[in-house]
Amino acid sequence: MIKKLRIRFVMTAFLSVLAVLIILVGGMNVSNYLHVIRDSDKILKMLSDNGGSFPERDLFGNGGRFEGMPPQGGRGERIDSPELAFETRFFSVTYAVGGDAVRTDTEKVYAVTEETAVLMADRALAENSREGFIGDYRYMISDGADGERLVIFCDRGAALSNFRSFRNISIVISLCGLLILGTVIYLISGKAVRPIEEANEKQKRFVSDAGHEIKTPLAIIRADADVLGMDIGEDNEWVSDIIKQTERLSQLTGDLITLSKMEEAGPSLVMEETDISALAEDVADSVKAPAKMQKKNFSAEIEPGVHIRCDKKSVYELMNILLDNAVKYCPEGKDISFSLSSKGKKACISVTNDTEGTMDADTAERLFDRFYRGDSSRNSQTGGFGIGLSVAYAIVSAHKGQIKAGIPAKEKITFTVIL
Repeated sequence: MIKKLRIRFVMTAFLSVLAVLIILVGGMNVSNYLHVIRDSDKILKMLSDNGGSFPERDLFGNGGRFEGMPPQGGRGERIDSPELAFETRFFSVTYAVGGDAVRTDTEKVYAVTEETAVLMADRALAENSREGFIGDYRYMISDGADGERLVIFCDRGAALSNFRSFRNISIVISLCGLLILGTVIYLISGKAVRPIEEANEKQKRFVSDAGHEIKTPLAIIRADADVLGMDIGEDNEWVSDIIKQTERLSQLTGDLITLSKMEEAGPSLVMEETDISALAEDVADSVKAPAKMQKKNFSAEIEPGVHIRCDKKSVYELMNILLDNAVKYCPEGKDISFSLSSKGKKACISVTNDTEGTMDADTAERLFDRFYRGDSSRNSQTGGFGIGLSVAYAIVSAHKGQIKAGIPAKEKITFTVIL
């Protein structure tokens, strides 16, 4: 249990940090990419408004600066720099009303020929979008007053390269940080769960010690009750009640001790190759008589020759608990089925019984909790304590197997074990 708790703690912390990093790093990279697109569209809009070229500096009448440019020494964006016209690589293709390319301007770009420019412009027009990317080139399509269409491309390779470098570096740094933080979380997780581990150990030790201490007084009470019964008659109501309650307490004490031993000494089980089919036959034979006496229909389907490595004694007890539970809670005249089959190198044990009421999946899963009952009103009828399935769960966990409760149909419940 503590190991699972520690793993859950590490995974929760790790996934939380991962989610935060994804949001932060993803947000920064998305913002960076949107910034590249925004600057690209500003440049293309400037070129489009001026017919496919940058405006002359003298047209602004502001001392050689673009309109809106902050005073010298200000903190304006690079897009407002008067050097932008000399830094930007761009080309354009003009289409006539009929759709033919009539003019190509590749003077401001070296890597693109006129033929390539026309091919890229045709592709941009075919995408049915006013702007977008083709490779590292951002394009914008604008309509002229005389029906012509102007497709302008701007080389954004440098900006996109910076974006990709930042993206790759941020991902690598985030992964390294996540690895380091994951290691730190794992190392401190031991200290984080230590109080819970100590409390759990104290609880198991108390249950085990108390169980052994209670066994002696119970044995004395039972012996005294037997002697008293011989003196005043075994049919005496008070004596019978003492004996009955003493037996119930003895059973509860034994279950608690068994549960404590399984939880704290699971690895010490005697694991050996076992014919589990023979065990299942023995358990099924022991259940037939009680089921018949209580007028319940019991059937077993056991595959012969199923062998697994397990602790023979505890697996026998596991099957006995599941069948005893089925007999207790199956209504009179209803059905109980028990099956054993091989599943590769594993064994599958299944116990199904009818129930008096409908049980949902959440309630079924809680049946493995200590002292939990799906129907607390039947305590006096069944005579159980709600701890048997907890013992079964501990046995399966000690064998590193799986156990689950399911609701295959209305008023039915199935316990499935994989060992």
